[in-house]
Amino acid sequence: MTATLRPYLNAVRATLQAALCLENFSSQVVERHNKPEVEVRSSKELLLQPVIISRNDKEKVLIEGSINSVRVSIAVKQADEIEKILCHKFMRFMMMRAENFFILRRKPVEGYDISFLITNFHTEQMYKHKLVDFVIHFMEEIDKEISEMKLSVNARARIVA
Repeated sequence: MTATLRPYLNAVRATLQAALCLENFSSQVVERHNKPEVEVRSSKELLLQPVIISRNDKEKVLIEGSINSVRVSIAVKQADEIEKILCHKFMRFMMMRAENFFILRRKPVEGYDISFLITNFHTEQMYKHKLVDFVIHFMEEIDKEISEMKLSVNARARIVA
């Protein structure tokens, strides 16, 4: 992990640990409904202030919290056109398999590449620190993965040319 990445990931980790204090909360509008308030946005008093942690203008994390859910949206660094295409294809591949990743959303928040939705049911069934570790590990590995794919594409282009 590079020296500039460590403080960024530590800030994301600390914010996620604070935001993951979730509890079961039924809907105030419809009886016996329990929907993630961060998605529904039916009651303003149940929503926390959204937090944006930014490493630079292209690489940032949006953490939106509520009483029973947290939505984590990640914008991945994309330096050139090849990285944009690779990132888009890779994220699309991941989102097509969202049912295998319990916290992955099928559609990211506008302006971000991928989003995770963590509800109180996830924190009851799984360890909170493991959920945070998964998000942090994902953020560490996605840059490496896209860089490796870019090198592979460039190597294949040299062989073909």
